Amino acid sequence: MATWDDVRRIALALPETTEAPSYDGVPAWKVRGKGFVWERPLRRADLDALGDAAPDGPILGAQVPDVGAKEALLADDPSVYFTTPHFDGYPAVLIRLDRIGVAELTELIVEAWYARAPKRLAAAHRAAGPAPS
Repeated sequence: MATWDDVRRIALALPETTEAPSYDGVPAWKVRGKGFVWERPLRRADLDALGDAAPDGPILGAQVPDVGAKEALLADDPSVYFTTPHFDGYPAVLIRLDRIGVAELTELIVEAWYARAPKRLAAAHRAAGPAPS
């Protein structure tokens, strides 16, 4: 299954991506200053909302293109993808990092990057060829 090293390698292979601590000091990856994936420890309100279903492993947050894409991921594999009330109405999902394969993680990170990258940069990257592996 995937690790933080995989997240780092995949994200940093994308054009104009930087890694910097988020506002709460955990790693986040940005394209031109816009975050697209980040470490997302559960907070007290998340734990209260999730109850016994709260995962205890590493959690990655990721942008998705829209709420419809979010709902599709949540329905597709609830053992990997989940959300909390904090993200209601927001195009982002939470991922149990220890339950996702590297190929699926790569696809997710690349799509998150496309969701946040400036249009010209995204178009140039698409034209350049396949996603990083």
